[in-house]
Amino acid sequence: MISADFAILPVGTKDTECKEYVTAAVQAIKDSGLNYQLTGMGTQIEAENLKELYEAIANAQETVFKTGIGRVYTVIKVDDRRDLENRTLDAKVDTVNKMLK
Repeated sequence: MISADFAILPVGTKDTECKEYVTAAVQAIKDSGLNYQLTGMGTQIEAENLKELYEAIANAQETVFKTGIGRVYTVIKVDDRRDLENRTLDAKVDTVNKMLK
């Protein structure tokens, strides 16, 4: 399982509000059918392979462009772990929660 944390940032907006762009990007991820978690600072996504992952993020970025914005800055962090199976986003969090005292 490959997981990624990413944020798509519109550049050159008229104000500081980004909810229109975030909603468009998250809708594209939702439409991809991949498991995702929206956070206050970005979106986390799970995929079986890199092609699937990058395609979903590229579609989200393109969706933001379709809102009329002229420039987009995207930050992606990828965790491609192949030594263990089923290391989902939830499994990673559960592991740490079990270790907390």
